[in-house]
Amino acid sequence: EIFNQVREAAEKRKPLAMILPVGPMGMYKWPVYFSQRHNQSWKHVHGFNMDEWADDQGNSTPADAPGSFQGAMEDALYGPLGKLTVPRRQRNFATKMLLPTYPDKIEALRKKGGKLVVVYGVGRACHIAFWEPHFAAEYKSLAAWKREPYRIAANLNPVTIEQNALHSFASRMTLIPLRANTIGPGLFLKADYCIGGADGAHGPLNWQGQPIWMTLRYGPDPWVPSSFMPTMPGRLFVIKALAGPLVPEAN
Repeated sequence: EIFNQVREAAEKRKPLAMILPVGPMGMYKWPVYFSQRHNQSWKHVHGFNMDEWADDQGNSTPADAPGSFQGAMEDALYGPLGKLTVPRRQRNFATKMLLPTYPDKIEALRKKGGKLVVVYGVGRACHIAFWEPHFAAEYKSLAAWKREPYRIAANLNPVTIEQNALHSFASRMTLIPLRANTIGPGLFLKADYCIGGADGAHGPLNWQGQPIWMTLRYGPDPWVPSSFMPTMPGRLFVIKALAGPLVPEAN
């Protein structure tokens, strides 16, 4: 699906803005595979990482540090694409300097006929990127919540920290930063097309079943940010193990 969006934009000779997540990382081998098989260049693509770990001042994790989202994207997508890859000047990472430039850069690409594609996963707390459900308490109206394009040094939900510890840090919660820089609904709700993925089940460990059920059956409501995504154009891929029934197991 990601490859199809890249190829379609190339055929139309239009730029493509893609907001990209770090996870599930295994998906990136497929756009790389199909791009190499069909010799499809990504020179017209502008990549925007949706989030990055940060401290309380918004200083992001260094690109060469373990767990860095920038490093992960370089290793999983930009590097493996080889000569077909996105030019370095068109790779945008969620640092406190670059993240505030996202809205203007994306709008400029759209004025040139470009499309905004958001690739996303659904967090255990039903976040999109690191836009957490508890942020809803800060806004007096849904309209104000929808306008927010990003947040620097966003305080993360405890459930988010636990989720990332389990699937990315071998359960070591002390390695997870408490904050992150992230896009907000002012960007992900402006998408022309969305590609969602959910694969959060590994044997008896199913951490994403309830978030997917809430995403598809609740709201849309700012307390469940992911519940807006099924109202957007695009596709959401969900593995069968997450479809339920969500019942207890005697394990």
